[in-house]
Amino acid sequence: MKKIRLNTFYANINTVFTFIIILAFPVLVSVMNSFLRNSKHYSFFIEFNSAYGISKGTPVRLRGINIGHIQNIKIQVNSVLTLAKINSSSIYIPKNSIIETNQTGLLNETIIDIIPLDPIYKIQELNLDPLSRTCNNYNIICNSMYMEGDRGLNYDDLIRATTRISQRFDDPSFFNLLYIFLQNSIEISDNALEVTMSLSELISLAYICLQKFFFRSHY
Repeated sequence: MKKIRLNTFYANINTVFTFIIILAFPVLVSVMNSFLRNSKHYSFFIEFNSAYGISKGTPVRLRGINIGHIQNIKIQVNSVLTLAKINSSSIYIPKNSIIETNQTGLLNETIIDIIPLDPIYKIQELNLDPLSRTCNNYNIICNSMYMEGDRGLNYDDLIRATTRISQRFDDPSFFNLLYIFLQNSIEISDNALEVTMSLSELISLAYICLQKFFFRSHY
């Protein structure tokens, strides 16, 4: 009798464990797929007119968040070609995006900012993957794709513009032109004041004449 109860108990335990394994298996498969997908990375090329301070390891940011770095850089005849490595294939970047270099921090560290212009809808339904063969059919940047980058905020340009402005102020011809402009403005304002005074006098005389005319006609 005890053996029958033990056999029944073990059979129930096996059934419960089998049921738990059946329920947990899809969850484990989903977690593993998500982990493997997040561990995969992809890369794409960005072409610039100049290096703008870019080097190996330069951060790549999407909406202000670091998503990768520059893995390689190559100087060509008319441009500079960089290879951007994105940390995860689950990071989707719209094709219609602004890619530009900016400088930040006290040391003017160069970074690459990606600013999406178009949103991405129905990500789960489309099952997007930058590494898939059908990636080119969708509005995202795919693995080994070529993109063009522009120059963004640069402190060297700001310093250069400030220097040019200071040089303009040191130029005597600039002050001569400014003096002539102010003198002409004063003369114009004086003439305008004289014309205004003349008009006010004419209006006063016209008012007096009209007043006398209506007074005589009334009596």
